[in-house]
Amino acid sequence: MMRPFNYHEAFSRNLGWVRDSEQEALRGKHVAIAGMGGVGGIHLLTLARLGIGGFTIADFDRFDLPNFNRQVGAMMSTLDQPKIEVLERMARDINPELRIRSFPQGVQDNDIDSFLDGADLFVDGLDFFVIEIRRKVFARCRERGIPAITAAPIGMGTAWLAFEPHGMSFEEYFRFEGQTEEEQFLRFFMGLTPKALQRSYLVDPTRLDLPARRGPSTTIGCQLASGVTAATSIKLLLRRGEVKAAPYHHHFDPFVNRYAISYLPNGNAGRLQALRMGMVRKAFAAAALRPKPARDEIDSSDTLGQILSAGRWAPSGDNDQPWTFERVEAETAIIHVRRPAADNVYEYRDGEPLLLAAGMLLASLEIAAASMSRRMEWSHSCDTGAHAIRVRFPADPSVQFDPLYGVLTLRTVDRRKYATRKLTAHEKMQLESSLEGVLRLQLLETTAQRKAVAHLGRLATDIRLRAKETFETHRSVIDWTRRLSPSGIPAAALGMSTLMQRMMRWQMAKWTRTDRANRIFGTFAAAMQLDLAPGMASAAFFVLEAPEWRSASAVDVLLAGRAIQRFWLTSAQLGLSMQPALATTIFADHGARGTPFTAQPDLMAKAEVLAKKFAETLSMQPEQCVFMGRIGQTLGARPASRSVRRPLSELMRGSLS
Repeated sequence: MMRPFNYHEAFSRNLGWVRDSEQEALRGKHVAIAGMGGVGGIHLLTLARLGIGGFTIADFDRFDLPNFNRQVGAMMSTLDQPKIEVLERMARDINPELRIRSFPQGVQDNDIDSFLDGADLFVDGLDFFVIEIRRKVFARCRERGIPAITAAPIGMGTAWLAFEPHGMSFEEYFRFEGQTEEEQFLRFFMGLTPKALQRSYLVDPTRLDLPARRGPSTTIGCQLASGVTAATSIKLLLRRGEVKAAPYHHHFDPFVNRYAISYLPNGNAGRLQALRMGMVRKAFAAAALRPKPARDEIDSSDTLGQILSAGRWAPSGDNDQPWTFERVEAETAIIHVRRPAADNVYEYRDGEPLLLAAGMLLASLEIAAASMSRRMEWSHSCDTGAHAIRVRFPADPSVQFDPLYGVLTLRTVDRRKYATRKLTAHEKMQLESSLEGVLRLQLLETTAQRKAVAHLGRLATDIRLRAKETFETHRSVIDWTRRLSPSGIPAAALGMSTLMQRMMRWQMAKWTRTDRANRIFGTFAAAMQLDLAPGMASAAFFVLEAPEWRSASAVDVLLAGRAIQRFWLTSAQLGLSMQPALATTIFADHGARGTPFTAQPDLMAKAEVLAKKFAETLSMQPEQCVFMGRIGQTLGARPASRSVRRPLSELMRGSLS
């Protein structure tokens, strides 16, 4: 039998923070909330749990999938349902005695007074881009003596302002009068975030697009906005505690560990605030002129498209992405992986890195498919021009979610310093297991071993920086302008100092400059930053080997690539960073085989020396090494600059659909 509702028992745990008499007062209070979306819905439920007994709510929208990241009423069971009906139902489920008036068409010009009737407080839950009606509601609140609060989710924090009837008005603070709509958006944004605490961690500024009325959001910000609004509501409704109303502005951001209170006596008209707005205005204008990054709009029902989009984050040499996709059926595609030109005498092991990358792609696709309860079936064929890998993803309820999916897009090359603590027994076991017996793991952990392998890298760097044949590749691969490069390696991610980056950019404008600088200054300074220092700032160097690798078939290489990707993803899942050292393997292999990778005899001789030192240091021949690099615990945040990927639409042969 269902227990009857009892107000005093339901909200008795509030007592102590509020008095019995104050709880009774809250029961008689009435709050008007405009908007039941990101913050408005949470406002309603939070205030209802405080025991406030009456609400007027307004919203005309329905729940959709893009609301799921932040809106409390957005669930599969409420898709396409009116937000106002869902939230009223949820609120009454907390307190069946609630007095609720609903405005299912939202707040209109002609019913603002009706909406505010009986309200002791107005709480703003309107969408950020709804400026005009917001101005009118705040103005009418002032005229009717109703205090008002606006709290915005800003990144992973919240900013809020309280407006009391006899203090600074909403209009006096924001200064909207006579401004264009776009300028009003800017003024609202700047008035809400004068300190801009969120700026340091906005990783993709292109997601903030004021003219297009679109911006990123988090449930963190919405929940925090609700909390500070509820606390301020208690103070305003019970007349208890100091309310720092406008022109005081509040911004709390736990992500950057800061709480800032600003005092803007002239609001947006203040000189410092006007200067800030001018700078932001210029920044937005400059951003509008820059081309927007291409993004795929993949239908949520397109399973194959979703799998391919996730899988394309597989690594490839120099972020080359040597594949294209061809959709042949609803759940089947062909991956075309190019092969090196027949006359390319400098190609390493007949294009083995391309095929290893394709194997890493297969691992990524398999992991992505598992997230949708699908298995992967594949087969390989090739001709003189390309490898063709046919992949099919049939539904299979027995396929379990692969935890590596969580790091599929986060895994990256980290060329910075790592912690030097040794890997734990658990970490080693996990890394070994990820290879599934396909490759054998060797770890070189002692200081002497790390130093020796780092010097192998120094020799390889000397060769590749001096070889004219590699010059054009380096110049085309390094992205000097973007911190997130979709088709290359950002200069900021190379692991070099700013000064070294500038010198290298100048040198690489012409081969003659690079050649002259190498002859005069040598390559030791670059090797120190690229190989020696990071090599010693690691837990270990790792080598993935296969004793009979010389006779490996194309399928063997694909399976090895799959194992390497699972090894790399496992390291990321363990909180470890990785940096491949492919140049060391490549030039050592050229030296051992005597293959003519360059027309410069002195570099061929250096490659032979490298091959001998490689065999001595690693106790194996270069031909047995499939993949190697350094590994260690990540220090600090993930790299801010990294290689990203071309959109799926650019990798498709034909349309996405």
